[in-house]
Amino acid sequence: MTLISSKPAPQPEGGPPALFDRRLLAYRRDRAASEFPSYDFLHARAADDLLDRVESVTRDFETCLVLGGGGAIGRALEDRPKAREKITHLIETDLSPAMAGLSTHTAVCLDEERLPIAPQSVDLVISCLNLHWTNDIVGALIQINHTLKPDGFFAGAQLGGATLTELRQSFQKVTDEDPAPRRVSPFADTVDMAGLLSRAGFTLPVSDVDRVKARYGNSFVLMRDLRAMGETNALYERPRTPGTKSLFVKTAQAYSEAFAEEDGKVPATFEIIHFAGWAPHPDQPKPKRPGSAQASLADALGVTEHKTGDKAG
Repeated sequence: MTLISSKPAPQPEGGPPALFDRRLLAYRRDRAASEFPSYDFLHARAADDLLDRVESVTRDFETCLVLGGGGAIGRALEDRPKAREKITHLIETDLSPAMAGLSTHTAVCLDEERLPIAPQSVDLVISCLNLHWTNDIVGALIQINHTLKPDGFFAGAQLGGATLTELRQSFQKVTDEDPAPRRVSPFADTVDMAGLLSRAGFTLPVSDVDRVKARYGNSFVLMRDLRAMGETNALYERPRTPGTKSLFVKTAQAYSEAFAEEDGKVPATFEIIHFAGWAPHPDQPKPKRPGSAQASLADALGVTEHKTGDKAG
């Protein structure tokens, strides 16, 4: 394994303030790395789905750049010979040096908000549950597009807005402050990712959603798992004082009262948004010009077509 390291960018001066403190995020991911392979079930699930998409493409890829995932893509490839045969060189990256170091392939620590990758140098980019922490997702997608060779393929997965909805509601229910402190990082709503890919210059964009329900003994166990995943609150506007023991006990009680299932365990929702697109190439299929269809909708439906102004009789 070769590890190349760089530091995350500071909060930009001028312009709108950043939402996420990415230096704090890198620190927390560093702290989580030692336990991460035991708590990477979401990343492993996303990695398998992403490799399904790679396998469905009828071509091979010389160089694959992976963003995020803590080595999950490389680990998944060990049990996916078909996908492994399609990729010659795998480079796994992460904002955290320790997370990047979990890869058994070439590993690079880099900031996906400032990709230090030469234009048109990569055949395939895979983003594994990392883009929900970027402050400008369209800007990140544009940079990814620029790294791809013409007709290069991009497949990504990120956490969506329904993620941890039960925990967020429970915190809001027990706080005495109005508005409630943001103790759970917000996730983007289930936006039209295909539309965002188009804005970033990708062609043939698609997106879909995978909703996962995990079950825990209580909210304390859930929060332990989130720390071990490196997925705890990294907002600049997060509360600066630690929550009291009483707050977390009340939150656990509210969580159980509102969401506990018959066996006493509580569910936690995780929403994974998948999306994919291609870097532009002149030989790619293009949408047909409006009005160029050779068959009418009426013929397809087996009904009589009436011109504007005609009376149906």
